Amino acid sequence: MGLPVFDLKQRRIGRVKDAAIVPRTDRDRVDRYLVGGGWAWLTVRHDQVRSVGLDGLFLSDEQLTPYHNDEYMLRLVRDLLDQQIIDAHGRKVVRVTDLTFETRTTEDGRDALFVVDVDVGLRSVVRRLAQGVVPPRWVRRLQRPIAPNSIDWKDCNFVEADPRRRLYLNISHDYLEQMHPADIADIVEDLGPEEREAIIASIDSEVAAEALSEVEPEMQANILEALEPEKAADIIEEMDPAEAADVLDELEEETAEEILEEMEPESKTEVSELLELRDDSAGRLMTSDYVSVPDDSTVEHALAALRAHEEVPDELTAVFLEDPDRRLAGMVPLVRLLLAAPDTRVCDLAVDDLLTIEESERTDRVAETFDKYNLLTLPVIDERGHMVGAITADDVISLLRES
Repeated sequence: MGLPVFDLKQRRIGRVKDAAIVPRTDRDRVDRYLVGGGWAWLTVRHDQVRSVGLDGLFLSDEQLTPYHNDEYMLRLVRDLLDQQIIDAHGRKVVRVTDLTFETRTTEDGRDALFVVDVDVGLRSVVRRLAQGVVPPRWVRRLQRPIAPNSIDWKDCNFVEADPRRRLYLNISHDYLEQMHPADIADIVEDLGPEEREAIIASIDSEVAAEALSEVEPEMQANILEALEPEKAADIIEEMDPAEAADVLDELEEETAEEILEEMEPESKTEVSELLELRDDSAGRLMTSDYVSVPDDSTVEHALAALRAHEEVPDELTAVFLEDPDRRLAGMVPLVRLLLAAPDTRVCDLAVDDLLTIEESERTDRVAETFDKYNLLTLPVIDERGHMVGAITADDVISLLRES
């Protein structure tokens, strides 16, 4: 920035105002230099540069053209410097304070600049503060005692979902998707609104749903409202129905209706029924993903039913029993199932005192029941005694944290 640019006769024609990379051509090499000369900006192509160093940019070709914006161009000052990036390895959001380049000699003997890394530390802050005040060589001396804090340019990638092409870290979204949802949520919360939308829109819907579950309700609503209804519906469908209902409750009614219309019929019906319940009721706290078997089943049949339900939450600690009229008849802890012989009847393993709660019961009553009886799982029933879901200790902990 600010390097003087000299023509073939060593006359200064302006100073470097910005530079650009064209990732589709070469993701590392500086492809263009934007030179400010008075009111006009000129474009210097990389193959028009003879040499580049701290003394300036020396041209080998003076046929320069006026600057015109190119949508495939990543401008280093406008699009990268001072922008937020995700340090995927450090699971945090950092800010680009500088770039490190190296000069390489091309086959035809010209100098070319290549980006080496992105600096996010104090070393580059010193250079930025001294720029234009202290000669460049002196700045280098001031920087030497300060350890660099940088991220390899090879670990950087472009998120095309973001129209401003903000830079995010790691070679693909696979690394983000392998993070714990809570880590992704921390990153999302540190980003600006547009960056949050770009990340959530670009990762797998199931991962996005898990990450959004860790984000504050107000932010959940803001992110989903910014997404296309189809993408938002895909994410909502991956959530637990009760949680999905809570999220939709935070949205504008018109937006919530648009998302519901894009959902699969079964998911839409389930979530719509929950939306009719009070938001402080047991029905809005429960999960509807559970395993139930007839009360005359064997252990072998119950374990087979468990294996067939891959989406059952890890927090559930029991299998539930139903009578011939589909009413809740009992609950068997998973430990008892695992220790029993395959031909054992599940009703013989059921807990002695079955506790239940109706879906319309208030959540404070749920918390009291868990505390009084030291429960891990509590089945939820409707007015006919049919089981409609289950509440786990994790659900109650989350409830208490929010209160």
